[in-house]
Amino acid sequence: MDITNILRHVDHTLLSQTATFKNIAKLCDEGMKYNVASVCIPPYYVRQARDYLGDRLKICTVVGFPNGYNTTVTKLFETHDALENGSDEIDMVINIGLVKDRKYESVGSEIRSIKRLCEDKILKVIVETCLLDAEEKIDLCNIVEQSGADFIKTSTGFSKSGAKLEDIKLFYDTIGGKVKIKAAGGINSLEDAEKFLNAGADRLGSSKIVKLAEAESDA
Repeated sequence: MDITNILRHVDHTLLSQTATFKNIAKLCDEGMKYNVASVCIPPYYVRQARDYLGDRLKICTVVGFPNGYNTTVTKLFETHDALENGSDEIDMVINIGLVKDRKYESVGSEIRSIKRLCEDKILKVIVETCLLDAEEKIDLCNIVEQSGADFIKTSTGFSKSGAKLEDIKLFYDTIGGKVKIKAAGGINSLEDAEKFLNAGADRLGSSKIVKLAEAESDA
């Protein structure tokens, strides 16, 4: 697969606790240079990034991140704030405890309420696959589909592990074509990126793919 095509699917990501705006601006510059899908950044920097970028690149930020156990009211406030500051896309973390308690109506209700607030902005639902069994993954595919969200996303990158190829295949077999899929966390090579896209992912959350593409272009 052509590198340019891979990059079009990348959410170029920097969510480190130590990130400064100088780091974010560099991320934005790289995102524009390599024509990525978006930059995924901490909520605090969304307004500055929007002022810096104008309309030249999509901005994504996170809600309920990374643990997901904030109240729905808190997540709604975070979403509203992010959208007001200029975010184009929201990556929200579900409440995993509710999944373990099989309180699926509460999980779905929360996603639906955030999607209503997002309106035509993209909502991606992070389900943290490394904490789920196979049945829970399938159940969440159905919940995300019914919620009206735009994407199901594997991982925050802050838990035990990131995206696994078998999870992308499971998601695609369960809801492929109805909800898009984002693989995130641990995508460390262009070969990995291609495998995830071929398996059914439409987005890749990564801090490394742009750097790999840059290294290859300099070679």
